[in-house]
This record gives sequence, structure tokens and C-alpha cells, in this order.
Amino acid sequence: MSTALHLAKPVDMTKLMPLVAAFHTEMQIDSDEAMREAGILPLLDGSPLGAVYLMGPTRAPIGYAVITFGWSVEFGGMDAFIDEIFVRPGVRGRGMALDALISLRNMLKSVGVTAVHLEVDQADEATQRLYRRAHFKPRERYMMMTQRL
Repeated sequence: MSTALHLAKPVDMTKLMPLVAAFHTEMQIDSDEAMREAGILPLLDGSPLGAVYLMGPTRAPIGYAVITFGWSVEFGGMDAFIDEIFVRPGVRGRGMALDALISLRNMLKSVGVTAVHLEVDQADEATQRLYRRAHFKPRERYMMMTQRL
């Protein structure tokens, strides 16, 4: 299965936001519409800090991925974080998420990104299997810690 990725632009906001809301609901992320728009709109407007990709047909996307960028001394340069990746529940299990992860990895590597990170719910074994198939490995010595500002 091949999942086309399209760089999302401001005109895609109305297609994208229901997907983001669905992901946040599924993952029990406490957010409202204003917060989601504040997180997405700068990326659609061309912020150098990240990008949003729609998956599937441009008229009716089946999912999305948000990539953000940082710098890592440990990994020797620019790194990326898959902040969110979502495929509509009705089309899951067809290899589209795996295809998208591999396409994103190849694209990021081609522009000089040295490492790609993501986080996964420790109890979500199915998603962990997906990420392992895409060659992500857990870093057993580390856990993500956050301070909301």
C-alpha cells in the first residue's frame, strides 16, 4: 500500500482540524479548538520549526502527521520529532501508517535530519509494534519528562 503525503497549507485547515480533534479525543489529550489551531496554524503558514503532512487523497485525507525540528548534540545535528501521527480508525490495518512513517523517515534523512523521535503510550502494544516495524527503538534508559509553561 502506498500512502501519498502532501505538505499541508493554510487552505487545508478545514480538512485537517477534524482529524486533529479526533486524534486528541482518541488519545485523551486535553485540548480545545483554539489550542489545536494555535499549535497547527504556524506550521501551515511555513514556520521553520515544523510541518504538517496530510495522508492520502488531498480532497479527503485519511490522516496526518506533524513533524517538529530541534537540534541534538548527541545525534550530531538536526533532529525531528513526530509530534502527532493519526490515521482514521476506519482505514487502519492496511499498512498506511507504516508507509507514512517510512516515507517521512526517508524524506527527513534526505534533508539532513540525523534522528527521528516519537513517543508512544506504554500500554499501547499495537502501536509499539507498528513503530518497531518502522525501525523505531525504545530508549530504555530514558523517559520523556515535561513541564507545561
